[in-house]
Amino acid sequence: QVELVESGGALVQAGGSLRLSCAASGLSFSNYAMGWFRQAPGKEREFVAAISWSGGRIYYADSVKGRFTITRDNADDKVYLQMNSLKPEDTAVYYCAARNKWYDLEFDDYDYWGQGTQVTVST
Repeated sequence: QVELVESGGALVQAGGSLRLSCAASGLSFSNYAMGWFRQAPGKEREFVAAISWSGGRIYYADSVKGRFTITRDNADDKVYLQMNSLKPEDTAVYYCAARNKWYDLEFDDYDYWGQGTQVTVST
């Protein structure tokens, strides 16, 4: 059974930083591209960042470029999202997802999803 478990969400002031983690189990982690998506109240889920199986290809939404960094540890079956210079508009539930294809990573056609972790950025 595949499981993706996010952690690290919290309430933080604008300008602050958070590091989200996603622990994967039940799949060959190094064979999967990993993505982070988010969904704010009343809005559709949107792409945040994605990383290929090897880490050689990384993609970011324009809204987070230069502030967020996605990394992965294939030895530990984890993917991370370092979020700096947080803004109130970053407030959302953040989801990690796994996809066994290397392309179209910015679309939400992923094979597995976690339950999400709440990030709230106050002014």
